[in-house]
Amino acid sequence: MKNIVLIGMMGSGKTTCGRMLSEKLGRKFIDADVVITGREGRTATQIFAESGEPYYRDLETALCHELEDQGDLVIATGGGMVLRQENVDALQKNGVVFLLNRPVDEIFDGENLSDRPLAQNGKQDFINRFEARRPFYFGAANEVITEFATPEITVACILEQMKRYDV
Repeated sequence: MKNIVLIGMMGSGKTTCGRMLSEKLGRKFIDADVVITGREGRTATQIFAESGEPYYRDLETALCHELEDQGDLVIATGGGMVLRQENVDALQKNGVVFLLNRPVDEIFDGENLSDRPLAQNGKQDFINRFEARRPFYFGAANEVITEFATPEITVACILEQMKRYDV
C-alpha cells in the first residue's frame, strides 16, 4: 500500500497526527526529523548551527530516497522537506501527500517552538517563512486538511480523504 505523507509548517500537527494514524492503521510511523537527529546524534538546532541548513536539507533528501520505495508507512516530514522538488517527487512516488494547513498564527501563538531552529526570530519572521513556503506546500499536496479543533478531528478528516486513494 502507498504511504501516507504529512506535510506542513512546523507545529502544524504532523507528528501528533502521524502517530495517531499509524496506531489506527497498524502502520509503521516515521518522523523524518527524529530519524535525522537520531542518526546525527544532535538536535535540529545543533545541526543547523554547526553544519547549516543546506546540510540538514541534504539529510532530508537522502531520507526521502530511502523511503521512496517503501510502502505502508505514515511519514511526518520536516516543515521544509518540500522545498526541494526532488524530495516531493520521492515522497509522491509511493505516497499520498496530505498538507496540514493549520493557521500560522494559531501555530505560533499556541505551540512551544523553542526547539525549532527556524522559529526563533519572532512571529513576523515565522509568518513570512510560511508565506514563502505556501506554494511548495500546496504544490506538493494531494489533499489539504483544514480541520484542527482536536488531533482526533484532524485524523478523522485524513481518514475520510484517504478513501479516494489506494492507501
